Amino acid sequence: MPQRILMLGASGYIGQHLTTALSQHGHQVLAAARNTERLEKLNLPNVTCHTIDLNWPKELSALLEGVDTLYYLVHSMGEGGDFIAHERQVAMNVRDALLETPVKQVIFLSSLQAPEHEQSDHLRARQLTAETLRSANIPLTELRAGIIVGAGSAAFEVMRDMVYNLPVLTPPRWVRSRTTPIALQNLLHYLVELLNHPADNHRVLEAAGPEVLSYQEQFEHFMTVSGRRRWLIPIPFPTRWISVWFLNVITSVPPTTAKALIQGLKHDLLADDRELRALIPQTLMRFDDAVRLTLKEEEKLMHSSDWGYDAQAFARWRPEYGFYPKQAGYTVKTDASLQALWQVINQIGGKERYFFGNLLWQTRGMLDLLVGHKLAKGRPAHPWLQTGDTVDSWKVIIVEPEKQLALLFGMKAPGLGRLCFTLKDKGDHRELDVRAWWHPHGMPGLFYWLLMIPAHLFIFRGMAKRIAQLAEHITEKISFKR
Repeated sequence: MPQRILMLGASGYIGQHLTTALSQHGHQVLAAARNTERLEKLNLPNVTCHTIDLNWPKELSALLEGVDTLYYLVHSMGEGGDFIAHERQVAMNVRDALLETPVKQVIFLSSLQAPEHEQSDHLRARQLTAETLRSANIPLTELRAGIIVGAGSAAFEVMRDMVYNLPVLTPPRWVRSRTTPIALQNLLHYLVELLNHPADNHRVLEAAGPEVLSYQEQFEHFMTVSGRRRWLIPIPFPTRWISVWFLNVITSVPPTTAKALIQGLKHDLLADDRELRALIPQTLMRFDDAVRLTLKEEEKLMHSSDWGYDAQAFARWRPEYGFYPKQAGYTVKTDASLQALWQVINQIGGKERYFFGNLLWQTRGMLDLLVGHKLAKGRPAHPWLQTGDTVDSWKVIIVEPEKQLALLFGMKAPGLGRLCFTLKDKGDHRELDVRAWWHPHGMPGLFYWLLMIPAHLFIFRGMAKRIAQLAEHITEKISFKR
């Protein structure tokens, strides 16, 4: 029977896939996260999106009204700082809401656990979250999984980036650790089918694929499937020697996420999935087949709302590009109206050119000329940009009036990027975010991004502040006339 489901962490990697799967099964899903814009654009049937910050979850009790099952997919790996304390506090906030407005069952996607004395911060945070949620006195199913093989899985993307970006792989000794990787499709099937097998009491189930593989064996299998052969020479350095800087160079996975993940790979993490397989039988996908399917799925990455479903962006996408984009930007608060901000943003390429650092933009364009790539110049005569317009070498790919303008990067560089101007009305003020997104093409693409960092440190800040200044002036003039 269809259920009313609340999904916390719906905008995450697993959350988006699971929300889609539950929608296809006819369940009514309340998809909750700090940012639900991408989910909203999917227009999934039976899904409503709700913006919520679980640090201050004022709306949570209202969302829990009439809910049968709560999926808890929240994690803080990418937060940085003391994510153990952060994750525990968020779990306590959810527990308090459940004590006030209970549901029938809670399903929590967790991680396989190492022995207590060998736990990383990430694994310890998962354990504390489970203990906190159990104190709500609602049957909790804790589903533990290790490496997930799927497009967007941090563990998979770190491995993928290392193979695609390095001529020789020299991972530290954790590659000897063994685990039981599971295909994303198999994990989603377990998560959906758990609705049909509710628990009367708390329980812990472990999910696994059909093979036990060391990380070194996973690298070798990946290279065979992808056709990219690399020397793999493990070095006897402890995991802590892998600096955030090194991770930032070799992978496009967010550094805080990659660091937290690798800290949890120091020991064998082997699942005992006999109880789960007896409860929910299914054919488990072998690692090679899961990798093959994942690489196929990643070919469709550009066909998404993030890129305005633009055919040119889709045609320029290459399998070697990093799944996760690098990003740099700046957000400014302003008293200017949305109308004024939108008016100014649409003037890009005109009298104000790029609002800040125009000499830097010209210098960057000259680099293209040096390699024989002549850039287009100019912008349309009409004041309001439209999808398909060109501004110099940029192509307009997203136009959402008073919300977002996105431009496709048109200069020569190893990768694919876009520049986004995003507006949000916060009631007593507006927020303008100016941000560049970059999917690097292998190591050259990563080094290109690193070379741009000095300019990124101030150029987007300057752009955002100048746009806000111009918009505030327009707003003041309109107010004065009134």
